[in-house]
Amino acid sequence: MNTVAIVDYGMGNLRSVAKAIEHVAPQARVLVTSDPAVVAAADRVVVPGQGAMPDCMRELDARGLRPAVIAATQNKPFLGICIGLQMLFASSEEGDVAGLGVLPGRVRRFSFGITPASGHEPSLKLRFPHEQMVGPDGSRLKVPHMGWNEVNRAEPHALWEGIADASRFYFVHSYYVEAGEPSLVAAFSVHGFPFTCAVAKDNIFAVQFHPEKSAQSGLALLGNFMRWKP
Repeated sequence: MNTVAIVDYGMGNLRSVAKAIEHVAPQARVLVTSDPAVVAAADRVVVPGQGAMPDCMRELDARGLRPAVIAATQNKPFLGICIGLQMLFASSEEGDVAGLGVLPGRVRRFSFGITPASGHEPSLKLRFPHEQMVGPDGSRLKVPHMGWNEVNRAEPHALWEGIADASRFYFVHSYYVEAGEPSLVAAFSVHGFPFTCAVAKDNIFAVQFHPEKSAQSGLALLGNFMRWKP
């Protein structure tokens, strides 16, 4: 039986991910687990995640899941979702925290929000890392980036099978991946400027959007993952 472990480290839309996978792969055994041994024994591994990166990394370590997740990225079909994508990289500007370092690159802010001034009082000035963080009418784009957006494929991949290019997926995030190698980029979206929204390398596929919340396109991607033989 095809067994998939959905890694539970106290963060993420776990039940929605599990239900979506059960829907597309009814014969599979779907396990929501915080047990590293179960993750190690599974045929496939999914790491979803929502929340702040520092909290996610702390909880991953508190449950002893770091070695099992890193091992899964090396030897079995692996799907990262949202924070599950971001944690694969070396570092994040969110809390200036180190990630797993599985892939080269870093996670950057769309905007810095309220920033410290020279003293102890916060500055209310918003700073944007890209001048393109404005809409067609010149207004500042909202952060977090939330809602449906087109996903443009950069490279062919088995997980895109049956999904039209520029299909729309659901996003909720304030940070984005800046990949250290162009070959990692599997797709990009645009929020003021093009940003990486999916990466792929060998047995790893990871996305910034939420396939479990993305209707038929999201279900198609999850179904492709469950059939994928990298």
